[in-house]
Amino acid sequence: MTIKQLSYFLAVVDTGRFTQAAGLCRVAQPTLSKQIRSLEEDLGETLLTRGHDNVTPTPAGEALLPLARRIVADSETARMEIAELAGLRKGRLRLGATPSLCVSVVADVLEVFHGRYPGIAIQISEGGSQDLVADLQRGQLDVALVIDRKQPVPDLAMTPVLREELVVVTGRGRPDLGEHIGIADLAHHPLVVNRPGYELREVTLAACAAAGVTPRIAVEGGEMDAVLRMVERGLGVAIVPSLVLAGHPTLRATRLDGGAWSHRTISLAHRTDVAPTRAAQAFREDLLAVLARTSRTGHLPPGVRYVHPPTLSA
Repeated sequence: MTIKQLSYFLAVVDTGRFTQAAGLCRVAQPTLSKQIRSLEEDLGETLLTRGHDNVTPTPAGEALLPLARRIVADSETARMEIAELAGLRKGRLRLGATPSLCVSVVADVLEVFHGRYPGIAIQISEGGSQDLVADLQRGQLDVALVIDRKQPVPDLAMTPVLREELVVVTGRGRPDLGEHIGIADLAHHPLVVNRPGYELREVTLAACAAAGVTPRIAVEGGEMDAVLRMVERGLGVAIVPSLVLAGHPTLRATRLDGGAWSHRTISLAHRTDVAPTRAAQAFREDLLAVLARTSRTGHLPPGVRYVHPPTLSA
């Protein structure tokens, strides 16, 4: 079993076609097919069901799939790490972050990081916290800024860096909610919620359930930018992190009488079974330095505070 064979296997599963997979891998189809057969012979199992219209993984193939993704991702990381021995003159940083952080903290930190290491290629993956955690576990990210639920996550280490407040936002054409609102009162207002995969969606619905209320969901399924636009257009109200209010002057924010759940911790996460790359370590250093400086100068957004983390090990 080789890295190349696993890469070919993943390409076939992802495309559902041997022809397309061969094109993706830039090899002749007979070569790719031969390597897949060699992999199956080596493992003693049929990994793919060859249908007339498409190719799908067998149960054995399904079992191999997550392991293959991780092995291939780790091999790419190893190659990048060797390249970084040149002193961070080249390399790659695969960073994940939630939308609220991408438009605020991440942009500020990457400005500093890129200035120090212009040869490092930066790949940003923006999404819900649950999706980012899954990408980290699959080896598709080096580090990610995610919502910390204070529960152990397999193979991941979490380092708290920020504490932020959740608020209810309203737009034009909707009544002012005042300075405070309880979760039970949200039942009287149409609600706009993110798509599944966002920690914020799960927290909002869980809080409603705990309060014994059924939310009136007007719109669901959008990314954070879409949710804010829907609220601005008056389609409903939404619970969002206070970080996202910058750049949206028409939105009005109301604080939640929600107790502990109305605040959440943002942590820098990385895998524990693989040492962070030098680029990831450098990003961590810049992140903490920027947050500490911003906190000292009082320039953090309202409802956000810096959490002084313990010394992080590689």
